[in-house]
Amino acid sequence: MSKIKYNSGNSRINTHQQSYPRFAQIDGSHSFRDAVPDGFVDYPVKKRHGGKVFYFNFELAKEMGLIAKDHPQTLSKELAKTILDTFSLEIINEYDVIHKTPIPKRDILPNKYMATRYLQLQHPGKMGHTSGDGRSIWNGQIRGRDAVWDISSCGTGVTCLSPATAIEKKYFKTGDKNASYGSGRSDLWDGVSAAMMSDIFHKNHILTERTLAVIAFNDNSSINVRTYKNLLRPAHFFYHMKQGNYATLKGAIDYYIDRQVENKSWPRIAEPKAKYRDMLRRIAIAFATASAQFESEYIFCWLDWDGDNILTDAAIIDYGSVRQFGLYHHEYRYDDVERMSTTITEQKNRAKYIVQTFAQIADFLITGKKKNIHTFKQHHALKLFDQIFTKTKDEAVLHKMGFDVSIRRRLMDHDVAMAEVRNFRKLYSYFEKAKSRQGLYEVIDGITWDAIFCIRDIMRELPKHYVAGNDDMNAREFMEILKSNYATEEDVVLSQGRKAKIRQFQQTYRALIHRASAITGKSVKVILKELAARSALINRYERVTGDSIIHVAKQVMNSRKHLRSDELHQIVNKFISQQVLWPDYFQRSTMPRKKLRNRKAKKAFESMLRIVKDCREGI
Repeated sequence: MSKIKYNSGNSRINTHQQSYPRFAQIDGSHSFRDAVPDGFVDYPVKKRHGGKVFYFNFELAKEMGLIAKDHPQTLSKELAKTILDTFSLEIINEYDVIHKTPIPKRDILPNKYMATRYLQLQHPGKMGHTSGDGRSIWNGQIRGRDAVWDISSCGTGVTCLSPATAIEKKYFKTGDKNASYGSGRSDLWDGVSAAMMSDIFHKNHILTERTLAVIAFNDNSSINVRTYKNLLRPAHFFYHMKQGNYATLKGAIDYYIDRQVENKSWPRIAEPKAKYRDMLRRIAIAFATASAQFESEYIFCWLDWDGDNILTDAAIIDYGSVRQFGLYHHEYRYDDVERMSTTITEQKNRAKYIVQTFAQIADFLITGKKKNIHTFKQHHALKLFDQIFTKTKDEAVLHKMGFDVSIRRRLMDHDVAMAEVRNFRKLYSYFEKAKSRQGLYEVIDGITWDAIFCIRDIMRELPKHYVAGNDDMNAREFMEILKSNYATEEDVVLSQGRKAKIRQFQQTYRALIHRASAITGKSVKVILKELAARSALINRYERVTGDSIIHVAKQVMNSRKHLRSDELHQIVNKFISQQVLWPDYFQRSTMPRKKLRNRKAKKAFESMLRIVKDCREGI
């Protein structure tokens, strides 16, 4: 591609240089080019016409410094045109060059845009020679008010790094629907659901890339503009590690560390060996924390050995296969055409293997010698991983009970209390992991085995029960609250063993309440009232799931026919806020909370809430 020359002329219409000058900086330029010359394929790009701005994340744009802090939540014609001028792009790929696709010169932009190289298990070769951004480009980077942000777009055309090219050994025309991974397009519903889900996760303290904009086209394809403070994945480094390329690996790692330092996420360490050891320690902590959080929040994020579906600080990326379950459906596997995914419980070991690979990388950079990955099975970074994983799981259970962060930390610093926490977590897990007797069966995108208990429901109702002055619930009442719609009569039989578990669960729960009272000096009644208030939000009855977000996104897409842009944005933002389950968020949020006044907007929003309620226990 580097030998092809295009005379672009003055193709970019620079309306954004007037009212929105910061957008003009997003022009394909990126410092990754100089740091890792072998880490990308460059593509010329052209304007893609016919798109409309479906969604724009005003809050994120303000955080990035793209628009003024006092900018109204209104998509003006000028702002919409600026977004389209900047992001409504399509690459001129190898197919276009070979077949001499006619392209008006005025549509060709002056700069090239990167498709980055990284490891991917979908490719026949496992060394990374053919893999990377198959339908995405990096739009560039921009310095925000407190950090540098990377920006990329999905759905901008099929690249030579697509699995389809590697498997079929030919280049594909953008929009070709005859080959898996060969279209280069993105679906609008996928972009809308990812925009909502990523913002919900972000506001619930789950690290994730975020959607800045979604551009919709008449064929229901879209360009989804995504951003994060550092968009490099482990796979970006594993690509070089697999091939034993010391110089390019060092360039990529040093680049990543420098960005983390620049963004004030990591400290500056001058001594190389200490720098790489510190990197390994931070990555071990990040992946242990994230994998424990995924288990606790029932988040399916397909982690695997290639380090493709996750960012290097363990933030979520690529929402195509990401799901949040309503129950602990820990046997669910996503069917990705040629392979089945990991399960939620298997994610821990895949995350641990990613850390093991970073131990291999750190050693390679320090010693200059590439050792076999198995050499690092007992590395101290993996022991740190296990410690952090266990600690995060312990704290997550206390959070689900409703304890605030200060009480959680005091309980976890108390040896006797920690023994009670571990005991309670075992009982919690007993109910959480219970499966239907019906066994495995196929669903539309994979296989699953139904969980039968909704542990969130009992965690929400139990403190209310005690606040009212009641003794322990009897086993039948407990089971009535706990059982899900997936449970059959056989699944919820109250055997003597299960009755004993119900009794032990409540005894241990109350023991932790009394322990918290003794540690804090607050009365048991006060503690229970606090738990009842906080757990009502944390364990809200209607919680969005993977199933529901798909239907909600389609509801939003249908609503665009009879709602103005500002009304559409309002119902999306209101829905996202309704799914924030972090009690402290609403005390800190500065976002205005406006009532829906349009009757059709109200109806659409109510329909979205009904969908969430109906799908609350699903996958």
